[in-house]
Amino acid sequence: MITPKGSKYFASMLLNSLLTALLLSIVHWAWAQTPAGHSFSIPQGDLAAFFRSGPYISAHRGGPVSPGFPENCLETFAHTMSLVPAIIEFDVEMTADSVLILMHDNTLDRTTTGTGPLRQRRWAELDTLHLRSNDGTITPFKIPLFEQALEWTKRAQAVLTVDVKRGVPFERIVRLIEQYELEHRAVLITYNERDALEVYQLNPKLIISANMRNLDELERTLATGIPPKNLLAFVGTREPAPELYERLRQLGIPAILGTLGNLDNMAKARGDHLYRQWIERGAAILATDRPEEAWKALQQ
Repeated sequence: MITPKGSKYFASMLLNSLLTALLLSIVHWAWAQTPAGHSFSIPQGDLAAFFRSGPYISAHRGGPVSPGFPENCLETFAHTMSLVPAIIEFDVEMTADSVLILMHDNTLDRTTTGTGPLRQRRWAELDTLHLRSNDGTITPFKIPLFEQALEWTKRAQAVLTVDVKRGVPFERIVRLIEQYELEHRAVLITYNERDALEVYQLNPKLIISANMRNLDELERTLATGIPPKNLLAFVGTREPAPELYERLRQLGIPAILGTLGNLDNMAKARGDHLYRQWIERGAAILATDRPEEAWKALQQ
């Protein structure tokens, strides 16, 4: 039996819960509407020419380096671009009911308040969760839908690179990019020649990031018939051989060097001037977990 005193207690608890939920919703909405700070102009919609005019910084997983900002999160994208003019890289996964969301891991434990395999959960359940920042702190921010990321990109005039996780249909990704008229602002990341060719055949206007970590991978990619103007070369997370950079220069294919991990740690230990050296040796884009430090180094 609930006493009058007990009824007041439960009513108070319910009111507090509702107020907390309302506050979190307001915070989420406000950050999602926050202007990016920096934006990119793409003259005549020519994204290939834009990349050839680099160098640029690409923020890995959106740049979750500031306290309280999780990876693959719209609010983090806006925060990163308030600091530096960065290309935004993020990951797209799929729920049990085939909803496209932003998520890197195939489990929920590390980056959300949920647990277990992502693809065993329906969107209605995931929409109740909150994102965790890299130190494990629970934030007010929610898992974004892929379409929300596209809406944000259009509003912020950002440039994005989309890492499509295994099993997510490329056709769905491409059609949504077309629907939001973002072909001139979106790059699709692929990991083998077959996937690169599939994306090109789906839309020959798109720029495709393909693995070209050595001359053999470069020639295999070219053998697909994809024009060099449609390609960005991901040359790996270690500096490639100089002859690879030279061949890419001859073809007019901009090179993405992944400094995330080992090279970022090297710059942190030896000095951020290394970011300038990596550009001078042939990289056009640095994909980094330290976007602010890398950008400041390039400005010097």
